[in-house]
Formats: sequence, structure tokens, C-alpha cells
Amino acid sequence: MKEFSCSTRQTVNLTLIHFSLSGYMGLSTEKFVTVTALIVATLMVLVRCQSPRVINLGAVFTFDSVIGRASKVALEAAVSDVNADTSLLKETKLRLFMEDSSCNVLHGSFAAFEVLGKEVVAIIGPISSSIAHTLSDIAKGLKFPLVSFAATDPTLSALQFPFFLRTTPDDSHQMSALVDLIDFHGWKEVISVYSDDELGRNGVSALDDELDKRRFRISYKVPLSLHSDEKSVTDALNSSKSIGPRVYVLHIGPDPLLRIFSVAQKLRMMTSGYVWLATDWLSVTLDSSLSDKGTFSRLEGVVGLRQHIPESIKMRQLKRNRSMNAYAFHAYDTVWMIAYGIEKMLKEGHNVTFSYSEKLSHSQGNKLHLEKVKIFNKGEVLLEKLLKVNFAGLAGRVRFGSGRNVTGCDYEIINVDRTGVHNVGFWSRNGGFSLGNNVTWPGGGREKPRGWVIDSANPLKIVVPKRVSFVEFVTEDKNSSSSHRIKGLCIDIFIEALKFIPYDVPYKFESFGNGHSSPNYSKIIQMVSDGVYDAAVGDIAIVPSRSRLVDFSQPYASTGLVVVIPNVGNGTWIILRPFTTQLWCVVLASFLCISVVIWILEHRVNEDFRGPPRRQIITIIFFSFSTLFGRNHEDTKSNLARLVMIFWLFLLMVLTASYKAEITSILTVQQLPSTITGIDSLRASEVPIGYQSGTFTFEYLTYSLGMARSRLVALDSPEDYERALKLGPTALGGVAAIVDELPYIELFLAERTGFKIVGDPFMNRGWGFAFKRDSPLAIDMSTAILKLAETRKQKKILNKWLCKTSCPEKSGWNHPEPNQLRLKGFKGVYLFCIAISVSAFLVFVLRMIRQFVQRNERTSLTPRASLSSSPTMRLREWVLGLVEFVDEKEEAIRSDNSNNNPSQAVEHQADSEVRQS
Repeated sequence: MKEFSCSTRQTVNLTLIHFSLSGYMGLSTEKFVTVTALIVATLMVLVRCQSPRVINLGAVFTFDSVIGRASKVALEAAVSDVNADTSLLKETKLRLFMEDSSCNVLHGSFAAFEVLGKEVVAIIGPISSSIAHTLSDIAKGLKFPLVSFAATDPTLSALQFPFFLRTTPDDSHQMSALVDLIDFHGWKEVISVYSDDELGRNGVSALDDELDKRRFRISYKVPLSLHSDEKSVTDALNSSKSIGPRVYVLHIGPDPLLRIFSVAQKLRMMTSGYVWLATDWLSVTLDSSLSDKGTFSRLEGVVGLRQHIPESIKMRQLKRNRSMNAYAFHAYDTVWMIAYGIEKMLKEGHNVTFSYSEKLSHSQGNKLHLEKVKIFNKGEVLLEKLLKVNFAGLAGRVRFGSGRNVTGCDYEIINVDRTGVHNVGFWSRNGGFSLGNNVTWPGGGREKPRGWVIDSANPLKIVVPKRVSFVEFVTEDKNSSSSHRIKGLCIDIFIEALKFIPYDVPYKFESFGNGHSSPNYSKIIQMVSDGVYDAAVGDIAIVPSRSRLVDFSQPYASTGLVVVIPNVGNGTWIILRPFTTQLWCVVLASFLCISVVIWILEHRVNEDFRGPPRRQIITIIFFSFSTLFGRNHEDTKSNLARLVMIFWLFLLMVLTASYKAEITSILTVQQLPSTITGIDSLRASEVPIGYQSGTFTFEYLTYSLGMARSRLVALDSPEDYERALKLGPTALGGVAAIVDELPYIELFLAERTGFKIVGDPFMNRGWGFAFKRDSPLAIDMSTAILKLAETRKQKKILNKWLCKTSCPEKSGWNHPEPNQLRLKGFKGVYLFCIAISVSAFLVFVLRMIRQFVQRNERTSLTPRASLSSSPTMRLREWVLGLVEFVDEKEEAIRSDNSNNNPSQAVEHQADSEVRQS
């Protein structure tokens, strides 16, 4: 073992001690032993306090590189500054031996053994993560500290490489900053472009982990060889253009030529709509080289990270007339960090000694002469002291945390435009993030890019359920001559919502189902989750189990489960239930109309229909209503009135018989009490329950409510609903109730009577469009649905598909309850009665006009003064005469006619005799 020699002063002190010891030879044995022990201890302390004059450090890195050129200057400056500082290491000086690794693992290994032959206490470097893996294994085997200032591979862990230290943050730290930037802009998917080595692969793996924490993802990876030519880079980038995301994350080594941006510019990928994010390699490249306007033009819109280096006098001195970067400043701090560690080791009395390694002794005889390499004996001690170092370095605080990595630094967010590089934001390791609104994006725009497009050559594959029932919502029209064979309410809403998305969304529908029964919606969701389809459009309920697999848009329809049973309702006005409101109004109107018609026909021939106006009004009101009970006080004398009464009584008989039958049904059969009042009572019973096959209702009733599967009956169509409910719970295939979503039930009740909803809706959910996880289109579609809801278009779509025959908003009448008789059931009888009444009225009017004209012809033979009056006066007199004529009795008119025509008098007398007989 070789040791450094003592100083001259220490040798003199040892000699004096020797002479002093000879003077105590005459002491007793015990005192002699005590003094001897004291002298030996003193000697040991003096030996341990020896400080070497020179301590060697090694450095292995690539000299001819962006980082290496600046780091070499920084390392030499750091050694010079440490040696000039009299407060550190005092009389001991540092000597630095540097070897070029030539960016090659083999050369790096040779260089490491070369500097180990210089009796170094630690090795600084390397820059390359690939070389760092190899040298870390060597350091682990030979137990000397390896301190890197630029190898940022996150997999260089302390567990695998206990003698590896890093004075710069690993890539997982800057990936956190990058993901915060991605999250700030709301981008969900990115494309990673990276160098195909340990730096690139492991860095992108760290990026993937950070994205996964936010439920983001890398949708496509573009690895680039370290020796890629322009054609291979062009092919790699070109292959990514067909993918939807337009956010590119670049993680490669510093490249002074910036070739990837030249290729991207040729491929028109540096235009509006694209996003280029770079890790700190870009800032290192720009800080270490001279850039012109051509470079800035090529990089316009790129956003990157730059390690934040606090301003200081020393930093400005290093940057003076030199191209420095953040890793060069970390290299400067690395030398100071090792110097502090050595000082702590020396203060504790540890000697700087070297010995031959047993692991290298087997290599005797080879040309490398590794058996002659001496290894620092106190490597573990120095490593322990380095881990405890804590000081303010040039690049920031130097303090090691977990994983033996230096605590992370802050990052500046830089942006390149045609004028240069600008700071536009800041990211702090403590969670702070800020970004200005003056960012320039590719193409020169300031508006945030969407970061995602759909290539027209690869349209969205959208699956739709091929329903065979409730086809108003969604179905496939096989008979359609147009290319748009998928139709329905859900399809129309989807197409209208797409109009509110500010970019083109090419798509194609593909139906799923066998055409004989409605498909299973859970399978549809699973296919979207598995990537078979990009989205699903239809009457798809948003439930938790499905939300775990896909992303849903904002609900475009509110739904909920309801219970339907046969109608057994009751009410205060149960006597009015047999007829609908519309039919009741028509019946009342018909009573009044018939009364008016009978009054007109009987007014001239029947004294019962004459008299004061008040009496006539009362007669009109009560006449037709009294016919309902066969108690008319007034008899009809006119043949026309009798004809009208015959058909009115027939219509009345039909209405009365129908009313009696319906009210009897309501008061007897339909009043049997039902024990089903809602989902709770249905759950407590043991009766069979119907549900729509293919929907989530089955899973909810069985898994959530715990109902036995044997109770559940799958039904496919509204016809099956009606048949099963009418059969009842005791018959084979019958059910006591049906549980289904409200839109289906509303459509079912709109076309059928005799059923009703009991209880309140439960399991309130909504219908939405399903997309693959983290699809940006899900957010845009949600916004579009909200905008569509603010217009009248959605309401028109609902009316188009759900109100084909009638709608409360269209008709103005109340919706009929189940088992109510409606007007259309009596339309034929009413039309016939109206025809007879109108015909009798027209005959009466024509005959009356004929009689009036005949009387005027007779009276016109007598000269009157009115003949000389104006036409207006003559018309007025004619109208007043017609009114007076209408109010005259038939007998008076006939007697007047008989006085002027004897033949008519004889005829009138004969007619009277016939009536009397």
C-alpha cells in the first residue's frame, strides 16, 4: 500500500517526542505504560491528520459534442477556482485528468481505465447515458464514485448502480414539466419522437408514465437512429401524419444541425395546426451555438424547456466569449461538490490511499496492464460524504435526494419565433406553473392549436346498434336508396351536433347486430374500448361500468328507469275518464248544435219553440240534454226535425252504451288493487319482471338490486311488452311489470292504452355518444351538444321522430289516458249525423227562401213608394222582410197564400185534415 510522506514539521515533532520518551525510562512500570499509550495515541493522531498535497480527479466524456465542448471549459474553470480558494482543502490541490469517450461505449470503458491508472479518487462523467450504464457497472465493481453531470437516463438508479451519482435532474423531472404544459393546453394524445438509445427510450418511458397519471397517452412513437439520414427521418415523420394527434414531443440528443426541423418543414409539418414541444436538448443546442434568422425561421413555433440557472457574476464570467449551457454549469458544480466531499473525508482523518484491485489481478499479461491499476481505498467513504453535500452551486442548490439524484431544478419555457428565442413561461418543481398568452405556434399564429385532427383518408369508424324495435331512435334502413342507410333520432342529433364542431370530422357508420334482435350494448362499448371502433352513436345509456371503459359526451337526452304496469288507476273525477277531453268537448258541442238545429226546424211550426227570447234560449239548452233521459217536454212536429232526431237519438244511444261499458270496466275490473307501486314494491315481490334485451337494465336489476335472474323476462319489442303485460304474472311468458328507460316507455304508451307508469323514475342517467378513452372529440362533442340544446333544432328532431302521428304540443289537446274512448272511434257516426242535420237544415232554408220569394212576387203587383228608392234601401228592406218572414208562423204564411190562391187554400185545408186525422 502506498501512502503520501509526512511533512518536515511532523518529522521534527516525532523526533522530539522520541527524546522526551527516553527521559521517562526511569519511571515505574504502570506510569511507563500510561505514558507509552499516550504517546502512541498522539502519534496516531498526527499520522491521521496528514493531508495530501495533490488529489487526482478523472473525467470521461465526449469532447467533440455540444455539451462536451462547453463542459470541458467549465471543468477546467472549476478546478482552477477550487485550487484558488484557500478556505477549501487548504494546502491540497486538485488535478484533473480528462479522457475522450468519443460517444462510444468501448472507447468510454478504455478511457475510464486510463484515468483510473492516474490514481483518481472519483470519475466525472460521462455525458452519454449508454456509456453511463457501462461505467456505472465498473464503478460498482471497483467501488469508486462515478458522478455524471449530463447522463439523464431515469433508469440509472441507485439500487442497480450504488456508486453512481448525478448532479443534474433525470429526465423524469423535465417530463413532469412537459406534461404540465400539455395538460395546461388540454391536449390528450401526443406523438413522441426520440433517439433510439437509452436516453431516448427511457426518457419517453418516463414521459409515458407521467402522461398516464393524467389519463393522457402517447398514441404513436417515432424512434430515430443515432445515425439516421434525411430519408429515414422523412419516412419516420411521414408515417405519423396519418395519426390523429398533432402534438409532437421531441426527446433527442443536442443536434447543432437541427435536421429534424428541416425535414418537418419540407413535409409541411411546421404549419398551423401542429405543435412541437422539445425537452431541454433544444435550449442546450441553441445556447451552445450561434443561430441566424434562417435557424429561427425554421424553428418558428417550437416550444421547449430550459433549465433555470440563477444569474450570478461567475455565470456571466463563464459565458463571456464562450457558448455555455446548463449542463456545463452542472459540470462546474460537480467539481465543487467532489471538493466538498473530499474535505469532509480528510477532516475525519481518512487517508487518501490506493491499492491494487483483486478483480483486475487476473488480467495480467494483457496489453492494457489492468493489473497495475490502483483503486482508491476509501471510495465508499467518499461516496457517503458526497451524498451529504449541500451547497449553493452555480446551477442552483446541490443537494441529493432520494435515488441519489440531485433535487430537481426549475424550468423556463422558451418559444422560438422569427426574431429569436423568448421566455414565455416558468415551471417550478414545487408545483408552480405559469404561461403567457404571447406564444407563437407553428405557422406564426397566436391561437392555441387544437393539437388533433382526423385524416380524411382514415375517417372515424362509428358503430351504431342495429335495432329491430324502437327503430325511431336508431336503426339501419335496408330499403334506403341513399348512401345514408343509418337513421333515427340519435343519428340526427349526432349529425347536427357535428355542425357545431369547428373542424371537419370525416366518419363512416357501421351497424352492429344480427337484424333479428337488438344487439347487446355492453359489447358495443367493449369494442370501442378495444379500439375496434373509434366511437359509438345510439341510444347508449351512460352508466358507471361503461364509463370505466370509454369516454362519454355530454348527455343529449335525460333518461331514467321506470316501472310500467296495466292501468288500475282511480281518481276524483273517475266519471269523466271514459271519454277524452276532446271527445267530451265534441259531445257537449253536439248537444248544443242539435238543439239549435231542432229549434230552427221547429220554430215556425211548433208553439213549444216560440215565445219570448229567454224562453227560447232555455228551450234550446234543455231540449237536447233531456233527450239523453227520454223526457222531452217539447214534441217535434216538422218531418225534417223528426228525421234529425232519429239519427241524433241513434248517436246518443251509441255514446251512452259506450260510456256505460267503459265506466263499468273502470269501476269493476280496473279497480282491483295492485301491490306494485314502484321499484321498491316490485323488488320486494316475487312476480316476473320484463326488461328490454340488450340494455343495461338486466345488469342493474341483478347486480345492483339483487333480483333473481329467474324473475326476469327478456322482451324485444313494444308488441312483446303489450302481450306480456296482458298475459299477467300467472301466465306463461307474462309479466306483472316492465322496467325500462323512460324514452322507450313514453313511445310505448303513446301508441297503446291500458298501461301506466307507477312510482318515480330511478337510476337517472342520460344517453350520450361513446368515444375511445382520452379522445379529444369527446370534449368537443360535449360542447357541441350544449350549443345544439340552445337552438330549436333539437326540439324539431324530437318532434320528427317521437311525434309522427300526434303530439301534445301540436294538437293542443291533453294526451289521452289509457282505456279512454277517443273521438276517432265515433267519427263515422258523427259524420253521418252531421250530414243528415246539414241536409235537413239546407232543405228547410231552401223551402223558406222559395216561400219568401213567392210572397214578394205577389206583393210586387201593388205599386209602392219604395220602388222609387235607391238599391241600398231596397236591399235593406228585403233583408228586414226576410227576418220578419223567418219569425212568422208557418200557418200564417199558408193562410196568406190561400187568400191569394184558392187552389193553395184547398190544398192547405186538405193537409190540415190529414194532420188532424
